[in-house]
Amino acid sequence: MELCHGETGESTRRDFMMNISEPYVIHYPRIVAIAQKNGTRVELVEFFDCVGGAMWSKCHYVQSPIVEQVRCVGSTMRYLLKTGSVDLALEGSRFPAGISACMVDDSEIGIRYIGMGGGGVGAAACRSGAAGVLRSRSDESGGGKVAGSTIWLPRMQRVLIGVDDTDTPEEGATWTLVHNIAKAVEDESSVYLSHTIVQLFPVPYRTKNCVGLVAEFATTDPDWLISRFRQLLERYTLSDKTGMAVYSGFTPSPELIAFGWEVKRGEINPGLLETLRDTDLRIILNGRGIIGAVAALPFFTQYEEALELCNGKT
Repeated sequence: MELCHGETGESTRRDFMMNISEPYVIHYPRIVAIAQKNGTRVELVEFFDCVGGAMWSKCHYVQSPIVEQVRCVGSTMRYLLKTGSVDLALEGSRFPAGISACMVDDSEIGIRYIGMGGGGVGAAACRSGAAGVLRSRSDESGGGKVAGSTIWLPRMQRVLIGVDDTDTPEEGATWTLVHNIAKAVEDESSVYLSHTIVQLFPVPYRTKNCVGLVAEFATTDPDWLISRFRQLLERYTLSDKTGMAVYSGFTPSPELIAFGWEVKRGEINPGLLETLRDTDLRIILNGRGIIGAVAALPFFTQYEEALELCNGKT
């Protein structure tokens, strides 16, 4: 017997629902963890697919004693954690889920999540299958259960790559080149985390807008990352004055932050760069753009400060 139009539509809808293989799980695309050199603090970076779930976690996870700060950066949620383990006094609606442990050794970082009800699903099922997770141990979750999951991630370090002066008055744009190189060099050992345009003081010899760029990575192989980035930058830059600098610390030093603001507020003597004594800072390409490249580094993910146009006094 031939089906009428309405029957066909209903059949299609039923088939579509049957094709949702995991109707109560939303997998996080990727999770990475960056450790401070001494292993006492970790930045946990969760790439999310569902903004509602990520914002719900941000609201509740910050209540954990080991969570110092939570902030949303693009399509990632970033948790600044202290190492240690705590018991969480979970309570429905008020504190239904959180991070209960952060463990660091020489090569791995372990994160323990726990939650009740839907928060337990997020803690257990949703994160354990994310890219970047080496292995996991999860409780059965769903319904009204309290469930948890421990995931182990590679111990990564932060690498910031600053670039300035790659274009000419006729062609090119540094911000697009840096983004495309960052995407090209990304792999499982080096994850591209962020891209920040930094407005510098508009010196007379600028191309037009006078901005520097900083690309942020989490990596287990910084030397290989820096080498590949440099090769592509040298290949595609249109300028013979390109600057490239690298910062490999967990948090930019006060000295580097002060230098960045000096360059945003006015034209500086190039000799000021030589006074920086930061062992985490490396000069890779020392063209005239190196001043802007170094100045961009401390403003990674600080978008409002980075884009502020200073008048030379403030």
